[in-house]
Amino acid sequence: MAAPRCRFDLCGVVCLLLTYFSVFYADYVVVRYVLIPTFSGSVWCSLHGSVFNLILLLLLACHSKAVLSDPGKVPLPDTALDFSDLRSQSTRMSERGCEGWTVCNRCETYRPPRAHHCRVCQRCIRRMDHHCPWINNCVGELNQKYFIQFLFYTGMACLYSMVLVVSAWVWQIRNERDGDAEREGEETPSKHLIVAHYIILLVESVLFGVFVMVIFYDQLISIITDETPIEQMKNRLMIKDRGATSTSSSSSSSSSQLPHQPPHTRKPKIALLREVFGRGSVFFWFLPLHSNPPSVGGVSYSALPDYDV
Repeated sequence: MAAPRCRFDLCGVVCLLLTYFSVFYADYVVVRYVLIPTFSGSVWCSLHGSVFNLILLLLLACHSKAVLSDPGKVPLPDTALDFSDLRSQSTRMSERGCEGWTVCNRCETYRPPRAHHCRVCQRCIRRMDHHCPWINNCVGELNQKYFIQFLFYTGMACLYSMVLVVSAWVWQIRNERDGDAEREGEETPSKHLIVAHYIILLVESVLFGVFVMVIFYDQLISIITDETPIEQMKNRLMIKDRGATSTSSSSSSSSSQLPHQPPHTRKPKIALLREVFGRGSVFFWFLPLHSNPPSVGGVSYSALPDYDV
């Protein structure tokens, strides 16, 4: 019986609501308390407002695509598979070029190389990076592009809002010194409210900006090294196990029994980036548009590899 598409995750729902609230709050503060008081009657008000809202629009579009897109779920078989003869099946897999396929005991199906099981989605995901509560979805082979775009535009929005807030704050201080603002000592509640919004928005921008830029950097490193965080962790454990067994007298026989991850061919960095962001113009890398899936490795997997079951 097929598993549900995605299990209800309370943490993911809360993170989704927090994301949308933070975006709309930032837009409200920037327009209402930064642009209108500071650049009212100037072309800069319309210019900054248009650019900032365009960034937020792209941010929300990329986020929606990352949330709603299939990350690369491995298809489930229509009927139950027989795993009673795994050893002979493994031999046939190697003979027919299906080396690297493994069995998922939870999904009760075969999965292609570099696919891993997600305990939240309850499915195996091709080239799974991690399950992200901020999109309430897995980051995998088919939606990693949208996730990275979401991180990029979030970082841009945080940086832009910080620049606007600091500029508006400096402008207000200069006006007060020049006597253009309210007289000294005549502080109204609205002035305190504006300062409070400025501080909250600055804290939000710094926290989210640093957070997403760290993840953005980690995602790019994962792409150009052609190694997901799960694969990095497995490789470290394998190296540690081999180092431990090499100190014993039976190191040669023990190391041969360690699980071996089939190596994948190393490719140029630009080729790895194009596999994620698309093979078209670099300009389209920044837009949440559907890109052709990578031709190498294949993404149109069936529930079964090409061998007898």
